[in-house]
Amino acid sequence: MKDQKVVVFSAGNEEFGVPVLNVISIEKTQQLNAIPQMPNYMLGVLSIRDELIPIVDIGIILFNRAIVATEKTKIIVVKTAKMSVGLLVDDAREIIDIPKNQLKQLNLTYQLSPYITGVATLEERMITLLDPAKLFDGLEGFDTIEEHIHSHQE
Repeated sequence: MKDQKVVVFSAGNEEFGVPVLNVISIEKTQQLNAIPQMPNYMLGVLSIRDELIPIVDIGIILFNRAIVATEKTKIIVVKTAKMSVGLLVDDAREIIDIPKNQLKQLNLTYQLSPYITGVATLEERMITLLDPAKLFDGLEGFDTIEEHIHSHQE
Protein backbone atom coordinates (compact mmCIF):
# COMPACT_ATOMS: atom_id res chain seq x y z
CA MET A 1 0.00 0.00 0.00
CA LYS A 2 1.18 3.50 -0.74
CA ASP A 3 0.14 6.93 0.49
CA GLN A 4 -3.34 7.87 -0.70
CA LYS A 5 -4.80 11.26 -1.56
CA VAL A 6 -8.51 11.25 -0.71
CA VAL A 7 -11.48 13.58 -0.64
CA VAL A 8 -12.90 13.40 2.89
CA PHE A 9 -16.64 13.74 3.35
CA SER A 10 -19.10 13.21 6.16
CA ALA A 11 -22.26 11.15 6.20
CA GLY A 12 -24.14 10.46 9.38
CA ASN A 13 -21.60 11.15 12.12
CA GLU A 14 -18.81 9.36 10.27
CA GLU A 15 -16.02 10.46 7.97
CA PHE A 16 -15.32 8.70 4.69
CA GLY A 17 -12.78 9.11 1.95
CA VAL A 18 -12.82 8.41 -1.76
CA PRO A 19 -9.62 8.42 -3.83
CA VAL A 20 -9.05 11.82 -5.40
CA LEU A 21 -8.34 10.01 -8.68
CA ASN A 22 -12.02 9.00 -8.78
CA VAL A 23 -13.36 12.50 -8.06
CA ILE A 24 -14.39 14.69 -10.99
CA SER A 25 -15.81 17.62 -9.02
CA ILE A 26 -17.54 18.75 -5.85
CA GLU A 27 -20.80 20.59 -6.50
CA LYS A 28 -23.29 22.53 -4.42
CA THR A 29 -26.65 20.83 -4.10
CA GLN A 30 -29.25 21.86 -6.61
CA GLN A 31 -32.68 20.93 -7.86
CA LEU A 32 -32.66 17.40 -9.28
CA ASN A 33 -34.78 15.90 -12.01
CA ALA A 34 -36.49 12.91 -10.41
CA ILE A 35 -36.86 9.68 -12.34
CA PRO A 36 -39.75 7.37 -11.48
CA GLN A 37 -39.29 3.65 -10.80
CA MET A 38 -35.74 3.96 -9.46
CA PRO A 39 -34.23 2.48 -6.27
CA ASN A 40 -34.84 4.52 -3.09
CA TYR A 41 -31.21 5.72 -2.88
CA MET A 42 -31.46 7.26 -6.38
CA LEU A 43 -32.50 10.89 -5.92
CA GLY A 44 -32.56 11.94 -9.56
CA VAL A 45 -30.23 13.25 -12.25
CA LEU A 46 -28.32 16.46 -12.88
CA SER A 47 -26.71 17.74 -16.02
CA ILE A 48 -23.15 18.65 -15.07
CA ARG A 49 -20.83 19.82 -17.84
CA ASP A 50 -23.21 18.39 -20.47
CA GLU A 51 -23.16 14.95 -18.86
CA LEU A 52 -26.22 13.34 -17.28
CA ILE A 53 -25.16 12.37 -13.74
CA PRO A 54 -27.30 10.16 -11.48
CA ILE A 55 -27.32 11.46 -7.90
CA VAL A 56 -27.42 8.90 -5.09
CA ASP A 57 -27.93 9.47 -1.37
CA ILE A 58 -24.87 8.07 0.41
CA GLY A 59 -26.79 8.20 3.71
CA ILE A 60 -29.40 5.73 2.43
CA ILE A 61 -26.71 3.51 0.91
CA LEU A 62 -24.51 3.34 4.01
CA PHE A 63 -26.93 3.83 6.92
CA ASN A 64 -30.45 3.50 5.49
CA ARG A 65 -31.05 7.13 6.54
CA ALA A 66 -31.43 9.96 4.04
CA ILE A 67 -29.04 12.90 4.08
CA VAL A 68 -30.82 15.98 5.40
CA ALA A 69 -29.91 18.89 3.14
CA THR A 70 -28.24 21.90 4.80
CA GLU A 71 -26.06 24.71 3.46
CA LYS A 72 -23.06 22.34 3.86
CA THR A 73 -24.56 19.48 1.83
CA LYS A 74 -22.52 18.72 -1.30
CA ILE A 75 -22.52 16.43 -4.30
CA ILE A 76 -19.23 14.67 -4.95
CA VAL A 77 -19.12 13.55 -8.58
CA VAL A 78 -17.06 10.36 -8.86
CA LYS A 79 -16.18 8.34 -11.92
CA THR A 80 -15.93 4.61 -12.31
CA ALA A 81 -15.06 2.62 -15.42
CA LYS A 82 -18.77 2.47 -16.31
CA MET A 83 -20.08 5.96 -15.56
CA SER A 84 -19.98 9.09 -13.40
CA VAL A 85 -22.20 9.28 -10.31
CA GLY A 86 -22.95 12.07 -7.84
CA LEU A 87 -22.85 11.22 -4.13
CA LEU A 88 -25.05 13.39 -1.94
CA VAL A 89 -23.07 13.86 1.30
CA ASP A 90 -23.51 15.90 4.49
CA ASP A 91 -20.30 17.82 3.81
CA ALA A 92 -17.21 17.49 1.62
CA ARG A 93 -14.53 18.55 4.06
CA GLU A 94 -11.08 18.45 2.56
CA ILE A 95 -8.52 16.71 0.40
CA ILE A 96 -5.82 15.02 2.43
CA ASP A 97 -2.87 12.71 1.99
CA ILE A 98 -3.11 9.61 4.12
CA PRO A 99 0.32 8.10 4.82
CA LYS A 100 0.41 4.36 4.20
CA ASN A 101 1.46 3.76 7.82
CA GLN A 102 -1.88 5.28 8.92
CA LEU A 103 -3.92 2.88 6.77
CA LYS A 104 -5.27 -0.25 8.40
CA GLN A 105 -6.23 -3.34 6.47
CA LEU A 106 -9.66 -4.65 7.14
CA ASN A 107 -10.58 -7.47 9.39
CA LEU A 108 -13.44 -9.89 8.98
CA THR A 109 -16.16 -7.45 10.02
CA TYR A 110 -15.56 -5.25 7.02
CA GLN A 111 -15.42 -8.09 4.53
CA LEU A 112 -19.21 -7.97 4.45
CA SER A 113 -18.79 -4.53 2.85
CA PRO A 114 -16.38 -5.12 -0.07
CA TYR A 115 -16.51 -1.43 -1.05
CA ILE A 116 -14.59 -0.48 2.11
CA THR A 117 -10.90 -0.60 1.22
CA GLY A 118 -9.38 0.41 4.53
CA VAL A 119 -9.57 2.61 7.57
CA ALA A 120 -7.23 5.52 8.21
CA THR A 121 -6.52 6.58 11.76
CA LEU A 122 -5.30 10.16 12.01
CA GLU A 123 -4.87 11.63 15.49
CA GLU A 124 -8.47 11.94 16.80
CA ARG A 125 -10.09 10.88 13.52
CA MET A 126 -11.03 7.66 11.82
CA ILE A 127 -11.73 7.83 8.08
CA THR A 128 -13.29 4.86 6.27
CA LEU A 129 -12.02 4.59 2.69
CA LEU A 130 -14.49 3.62 -0.03
CA ASP A 131 -14.03 2.23 -3.53
CA PRO A 132 -16.79 3.90 -5.63
CA ALA A 133 -16.80 1.19 -8.33
CA LYS A 134 -17.33 -1.61 -5.79
CA LEU A 135 -19.90 0.49 -3.95
CA PHE A 136 -22.05 0.91 -7.07
CA ASP A 137 -21.51 -2.66 -8.30
CA GLY A 138 -22.94 -3.96 -5.04
CA LEU A 139 -26.05 -1.78 -5.06
CA GLU A 140 -29.31 -3.51 -5.80
CA GLY A 141 -30.90 -1.95 -8.88
CA PHE A 142 -27.85 0.07 -9.94
CA ASP A 143 -27.75 -1.67 -13.32
CA THR A 144 -31.20 -0.13 -14.01
CA ILE A 145 -29.73 3.32 -13.35
CA GLU A 146 -26.78 2.62 -15.66
CA GLU A 147 -29.13 1.49 -18.44
CA HIS A 148 -31.32 4.57 -18.02
CA ILE A 149 -28.37 6.99 -18.12
CA HIS A 150 -26.68 5.30 -21.07
CA SER A 151 -29.93 5.20 -23.07
CA HIS A 152 -30.35 8.97 -22.57
CA GLN A 153 -26.82 9.88 -23.57
CA GLU A 154 -26.88 8.38 -27.02
